[in-house]
Amino acid sequence: MELRGSTALITGAAGGLGQAIARELAARGCTCVLSGRNTAGLERLAAEIGGEVVVADLLDPRDVDRLINRAAEVDILVCNAGNGGDCSLQEETSDHINELLDVNLRVPMVMASQFAQDKLTTGEPARIVLIGSLAGLAASPNTRLYNATKFGLRGFGLALAQDLDGTNVSASVVAPGFIRDAGMFADGDIDLPKAVRTKAPHDVALGVVRAIEGNQPEVFVAPTELRLSATLATVAPALSARIQKWAGVQDRKGSNSM
Repeated sequence: MELRGSTALITGAAGGLGQAIARELAARGCTCVLSGRNTAGLERLAAEIGGEVVVADLLDPRDVDRLINRAAEVDILVCNAGNGGDCSLQEETSDHINELLDVNLRVPMVMASQFAQDKLTTGEPARIVLIGSLAGLAASPNTRLYNATKFGLRGFGLALAQDLDGTNVSASVVAPGFIRDAGMFADGDIDLPKAVRTKAPHDVALGVVRAIEGNQPEVFVAPTELRLSATLATVAPALSARIQKWAGVQDRKGSNSM
């Protein structure tokens, strides 16, 4: 899909990753509809790139319905909003579980499904981008819900891409690793070993561009060694867990990994 002249709706647009994605798409001639809860942040970004603001809380079904209706009129849906706020197992509640499931998994699934249905009906070319994570491949301690939702989002996105193959709509999963300066890793204040390499928010934005323009089902935004370690975790989870225990992953600050 050609970005110039297209319109994209981006959830979680006030956050660091959302802002980077919006700026990159706008720089390539795409009009951005910016959604999130931070009205002031959204308005500043909209003034900078000439975007439209739709304030919405993904935990409010009425707001989700408004977003779905607005998305029917755009060409690209980027489901970027996420919550990485895992707590200790002793503090876990059903309300907290429901909140993370809604924001990270259920709402993106609902929005992507309805968007695809609308575009299949009209026959208009359309793209869906789901912002996942390497945490959707590799489980790690203290990230039960984040892992669960990102595992689920990856499975949904890759299956959706197959369901849409050969149609006017495509779906992609963009999976970042450790991202500095913005996103779940930065917000969680995780203390990484010096040898672990990171990527920047702009790299995630470029990954979104590759997914849209290249119609790629999955785009990884991570150094090669992190991709390999995540792949190892999918085929040898027990070995991955032992390596993480040896590396002291469970003892690091923050609640999120990738």
